[in-house]
Amino acid sequence: MKCRKCGATAVIHMRQHKLALCGEHYLTWLPEQVERFIFKYRMFTRAEKVLVAVSGGKDSLGLWDILHRLGYRTEGLYIGLGIEQNYSDESRHLSEQFAAARGLTLHVVDVEEKFGSTIPELSVISNRGHGKPCSVCGLSKRYIMNRAALEGGFDALATGHNLDDEVAVLMQNTFNWAAGYLARQAPVLPAQDGLVRKVKPLCRIYEREMTAYCLLRGIEYIYEECPHAEGSSTIYYKEILNKMEGDRPGAKLQFYLSFLQARENGLFANIKQEVELHPCERCGQPTSAPGECAWCRMWDKVKLVKRTVTANPESVPLLGLAAQA
Repeated sequence: MKCRKCGATAVIHMRQHKLALCGEHYLTWLPEQVERFIFKYRMFTRAEKVLVAVSGGKDSLGLWDILHRLGYRTEGLYIGLGIEQNYSDESRHLSEQFAAARGLTLHVVDVEEKFGSTIPELSVISNRGHGKPCSVCGLSKRYIMNRAALEGGFDALATGHNLDDEVAVLMQNTFNWAAGYLARQAPVLPAQDGLVRKVKPLCRIYEREMTAYCLLRGIEYIYEECPHAEGSSTIYYKEILNKMEGDRPGAKLQFYLSFLQARENGLFANIKQEVELHPCERCGQPTSAPGECAWCRMWDKVKLVKRTVTANPESVPLLGLAAQA
């Protein structure tokens, strides 16, 4: 297959766009698409400072590379979660290597160093040894990202959520008719009462397209999924959507764009999209909970359990915790 622009051998065929491109033209085309979506959804301008949340994966590093090439004012944020099997060590190394090679600023927040426990340890304590650490991980990342963006004086926080991520969440929330979540799912979440503006510049870019971009740009990224992602509902919905996309190219994009159009036409007009927020009594970060935020309450619980275990090691089984807690 030949490149539509120059006739050279194409390196990618995007059936949903009926477009095939060579490497040179693809590396021009994709950033142009991202910039078009940034402008369309009014995510940020070149005069604003953008904090890019990076994980060491293809989407976040690819996004940072694109924004840097486009001339936006960006810095990166890496959150060390302490995920086992060297996952966090490798993802941090790749993020630092990426930033250093381009002379970019990367802020690193190591959860264990700064707060006293890794995410898996937090999960064991908070969930009494049951379930995966995903909810604790999500809470921690949201808290740290927002705090870092506010304290750093950033105008927007950009994440590498791609189209595949967005439609998987959309399908799950649609199946469950989670109206509140559906009402808030958008390319841009405006700033509100201590919450920085959150943007998803890759919301209309396929995961496959980001993989091709990183390979062509020579961006090293971590290939493995998080060890705790196996069996997750997100992966399940992605598999269903991949089958649909294979049978009908463009199905994912059509699903997402139709949702955004319905949203714009007032489908969720009667659903309150913003929750009432107030500063946490302890840390000052915004929360909808009375008194203290979920983050501070979680760490209170962790500290209490750790004191109990330290004073009485025999209490570990009674608390429902694994021995390593």
